Amino acid sequence: MARLKKAEIAQYKERLEELRASITHSLNGIAKEVHTPDEATGYSQHQADQGTDDFDRTISLEVTNKEYGLLKQINRALVKIEEDTYGVCDITGEDIPVKRLDAVPYATMTVQAQEKLEKGLI
Repeated sequence: MARLKKAEIAQYKERLEELRASITHSLNGIAKEVHTPDEATGYSQHQADQGTDDFDRTISLEVTNKEYGLLKQINRALVKIEEDTYGVCDITGEDIPVKRLDAVPYATMTVQAQEKLEKGLI
C-alpha cells in the first residue's frame, strides 16, 4: 500500500485537532461539574438526592477517564504526524488501512495488532 500523501495527512491532522479541541472543551465542562457542588446542596437535601448526585459524579468521572484515554490517543497520532510515521502501525510497522484511519483518525495500530494488544498477546 502507498504511503499517505501530504494533503491527506493534513486533512487527518485537522480532524485530529478538531477532535482534541472538542474533547478538551468537554473535559473542562465535566471537571467543573464534578468539582463544583450544586448550590442547592445542603443539610435540607434528601439523602436519596445526595446519592443521585454521587452517582452522577461517578458517571462523569468514568466518562472523563474514557475521554482522557481518547485524548492520549489523539495526541499520539498528532506526534506520529510530526514524526512522519502517521498511518504506520506502532506495533507491526505495517500501513494502517485508509478506511480504518477514516473511521478512527487517531488509530496508531492495525486492527490485528490492536486486538492482540487487547488480548494481552503483545
